Amino acid sequence: MKLVALCLFAVCCSSLANTSTVLNQVRKLREVQKELNDVKDTVLKSDKMFNAPPQDIEDGCCLSALKCFRTNLEIDAAEKPQRKLYRSLRNPLTESALAFCTSENNSTCQSCDSLPKVSGREFFNRLESLIQMGLSNLSMN
Repeated sequence: MKLVALCLFAVCCSSLANTSTVLNQVRKLREVQKELNDVKDTVLKSDKMFNAPPQDIEDGCCLSALKCFRTNLEIDAAEKPQRKLYRSLRNPLTESALAFCTSENNSTCQSCDSLPKVSGREFFNRLESLIQMGLSNLSMN
């Protein structure tokens, strides 16, 4: 009897831990969205062009796309809002929230340098789309 109770307790604790992780991931992605909106306004005023993953990110390429977005922001992270966004994109919670589409074979993902350059507006729209995909995936769990 004690063994059964202990097993049930372990299952409940595991379930709560998983729920807590998902909630933290959702919270982090919402924070990224807010920071993204703060950065958009400043960058959209410039004519800067960025290498950006395609709008429809291929299966298995979410983390590769995230890395590309980070690389572009790292290069130009002089202002505080951009540094904040860059740090949030490097956060392990952000990475784990976007790892849902990672596959064993992500060799089909293009390198960031080979991607076409797009305007700041398009760059941030595509990053926002990736974050939305992560939030949608987390809401289905």
